[in-house]
Amino acid sequence: MQELKEALKVACRKLFDLEVDAELTRPEEQFGDYATNIALQLASKLGKSPREIAESLSNDVRKLPIIAEATVDGPGFINFRLTDDFFNCLTAKIGENFGKNQLMTGKVVVLEHTDPNPFKEFHIGHAYSNTVGVAIGKLLANAGALVHQVSYHGDIGLHIAMAVYMIKKSSQTGASINLGEAYAHGFQIYENDPAARAEIDEINKLIYSRQDPDINRLYEEGRQQSLATFEKIYQQLGVAFEKQYFESEVAAEGMEIVRKNISKVFKQSDGAIVYDGEKVGLHMRVFITRQGLPTYESKEIGLAFAKQHDYPEAGSFIVITANEIDDYFRILVAAIKEVDSSLGDKIRHLSHGVVKFPGGKMSSRTGNVVQLSALQADLESKIKAAFGDAKATSEIMLGAMKYEFLKHRLGGDITFDVDESISLHGNSGPYLQYAHARACSILQKSPVHSPQSEAKDSRLLDLDSSERSLARKISEYPEAITKATAELMPHHVCNYLYELAQTFNSFYEKNRVIGDPRQALRLRLVKAYAQVLKNGLELLNITAPDRM
Repeated sequence: MQELKEALKVACRKLFDLEVDAELTRPEEQFGDYATNIALQLASKLGKSPREIAESLSNDVRKLPIIAEATVDGPGFINFRLTDDFFNCLTAKIGENFGKNQLMTGKVVVLEHTDPNPFKEFHIGHAYSNTVGVAIGKLLANAGALVHQVSYHGDIGLHIAMAVYMIKKSSQTGASINLGEAYAHGFQIYENDPAARAEIDEINKLIYSRQDPDINRLYEEGRQQSLATFEKIYQQLGVAFEKQYFESEVAAEGMEIVRKNISKVFKQSDGAIVYDGEKVGLHMRVFITRQGLPTYESKEIGLAFAKQHDYPEAGSFIVITANEIDDYFRILVAAIKEVDSSLGDKIRHLSHGVVKFPGGKMSSRTGNVVQLSALQADLESKIKAAFGDAKATSEIMLGAMKYEFLKHRLGGDITFDVDESISLHGNSGPYLQYAHARACSILQKSPVHSPQSEAKDSRLLDLDSSERSLARKISEYPEAITKATAELMPHHVCNYLYELAQTFNSFYEKNRVIGDPRQALRLRLVKAYAQVLKNGLELLNITAPDRM
């Protein structure tokens, strides 16, 4: 809370001739609304006891109109209790802009995520990356950044050749096969059949060279079919990518950059071109194969420079992937820094864990992949069984899925619990969606009235304990959003919204709203609560329905 921080700064300057920025924390409610240990930090500098310093500061700052109490606790902690008038004013003016901040004002960020490959299924791992990426993009935009969301697709390479091989074989026999099956079967054959391996390797070369009309046709048809499917999924998930990059478009530039930096950054080894990561504590990686083909690494170098060319004003290039490629990305960024230190310093790899089910993690190589469509069908079926044939089944399903991804701290693997994700009695998306709908229902039942009709009794502006607890929790929203943005951790938003809903439930169990003498004050709290829920859910790219 900026006003209190500034008052403490002025007090330190006036009393001790020191420029200090005080840190404020949220103590347990019985101790106050804010606390600071600034007195303990200043004790050694001033040669005074922390408690003496705290007493001087509290005496000065309690003059601030928003401070009801400023008390010293323990060896020198200062606890501040805000006035009821502060909370009344705050909750009265909460709107859709509540929670916006200026952490990233003027910054330009290119945010890459999701990255499904043509000829492969769009699986739950892609949905996880997408959900995280969109939420982080919304947090950054909420903080004033200009965010460009882009995706990157592996539309050439051995995995494509495996799928094209199977499609070709199926067409020759008259059998039908979908793209995801083609890749999974092609991978198995490549691993176990030497003759098929040689043919797939040849197809891989032909895809690069574009010299075989039949292979070109099969490739283009499959590629377009995949991209059209991805676009429908993006629309459903509520994301629009500004630009899509493809390995086929960046590979040549990547190879050229690698070759230009032989001896300076890269070196030749047994016919291949490699980066010796051991010099920076990593390991060696191949960037161009002995066959003269680009690896993922050289394509990624081409991608990095392509993004820099397209977005020269960007100060940050964030790439979101699963943490399985953390080591790979460290080597990639190390190599890019040696080629162009300015670009390398702007790249930030943000990784998330792998989505697991009781049977273990997914693997598109073995065909044991949990498709997004299968997960969504399972969720919708269970939602209908639990809630009836709800009109908003799709809305609830997306809320359940996205929230289940986002409520976990980013970084570690997560186990997706389908039953927990749809529960109306726990930390879930539908629980928060229902909480918003419930608040809207209360507001819809309220009689139409003008400000002049509100009670004039000033005692009705004093908050009772449950009203104050709700108002206090509402006031914490900007701090939760600031923390989530600074750390790029959307789970902080989830944690806050769940705690807010629980606080409201406690308030509503004890208090009547409609028809109570304190109706005007309580309706204002309900309206503020509903708005904060909606603001927070929108940052998570989850809808806040008015009814369920």
